[in-house]
Amino acid sequence: MKGNNRKLVRLGIILGAWTLFGLFFASQYYLGRAYSGRGFFWIEALKIWMPCAYSWAVLTPAILWLIERVPISRKSWKQAFFVHLAAAVFFSLVSLIVYFLVRQLLFWNYSFLTFKAYKDLVIGEFHQGLLIYGTLFGISYALDYYRKYRERELIAAQLQTQLAQAQLAALKAQLHPHFLFNTLNTIAVLMDEDTRLARDMLVRLGDLLRIVLQKEPVEEASLRQEVEFLESYLEIERVRFHDRLKVVMKIDPNALSARVPDLILQPLVENALKHGISPRAAGGEVVIRATRQNGNLLLEVYDDGAGMKEGRPNKGNGVGLANTKARLDRLYGSAHSFEIRNRENGGLVVSLSLPFIEHEQRDSGNNR
Repeated sequence: MKGNNRKLVRLGIILGAWTLFGLFFASQYYLGRAYSGRGFFWIEALKIWMPCAYSWAVLTPAILWLIERVPISRKSWKQAFFVHLAAAVFFSLVSLIVYFLVRQLLFWNYSFLTFKAYKDLVIGEFHQGLLIYGTLFGISYALDYYRKYRERELIAAQLQTQLAQAQLAALKAQLHPHFLFNTLNTIAVLMDEDTRLARDMLVRLGDLLRIVLQKEPVEEASLRQEVEFLESYLEIERVRFHDRLKVVMKIDPNALSARVPDLILQPLVENALKHGISPRAAGGEVVIRATRQNGNLLLEVYDDGAGMKEGRPNKGNGVGLANTKARLDRLYGSAHSFEIRNRENGGLVVSLSLPFIEHEQRDSGNNR
């Protein structure tokens, strides 16, 4: 229903625009004749210019359809140019045929329905038709460019919103009351056992809070920056888990310059700690792996926990991973992959693949 309404609106705009075109040139023609002192009626001016306008109004939908189907791009601009040149000639001749026949009928002057009369009309008006086609082409491309520009603005606004949501989700995942409670409880215990370690943990917690709360809102960062932030987060988790947590970083040095979504690794690691390590009294191992493969960046976070039970939904479908998947869809569309699966040797692996793009900014731990 909405599609039909759009078509009707579009046809109405086309008809209205060509009506204004006809009235404008009819009035110009009438005033010119009146100023020169030659007798002429307004209706006669309309009979001349309105058929011209409406002949193009009839052809305009077909012209716009062709312009949309044969766009001019860098790869095929030559072919498209000749297609539109031929189309301009064709539509110009067709419009003159329609105009010629309708005008003769309106003036009831069938004696001029001859090939010579049409040839004279073509010689006098053909180039005007080419100009009209070119104008329609330019208007169509200008409107298409404006539409794409608005779409890019909308996508950018959505990305900004998504980024804000990601930051809130990161706060929920990283600074969740449960996480803060466990961290502060660990610090309280350490105050009686090892005040120096307790003080160090407070400093690390403060550093993490500062990084998260004072970080500039950016959509993407370098993998190096993400790893540095992750290490700050893991320092606190190592103290909290004691010897129950083993973390292995397998980061390809050639991948550190890759551009990745901001705060992309921490939710994956937090998911592994929550579902793979915490439930086990003996703890376990979490591996963070980053490699460059065939023009893509492969990121994997896996643990040696129990994994997913058959018939149950994927673990980690909460705020953190759900937000991560949504951001990846916004930023990369179909160019990325995101997968959660059980490992053959036990445990769970979360893997994602992104196009490998060099991060433009110079990596620095102070960029956060």
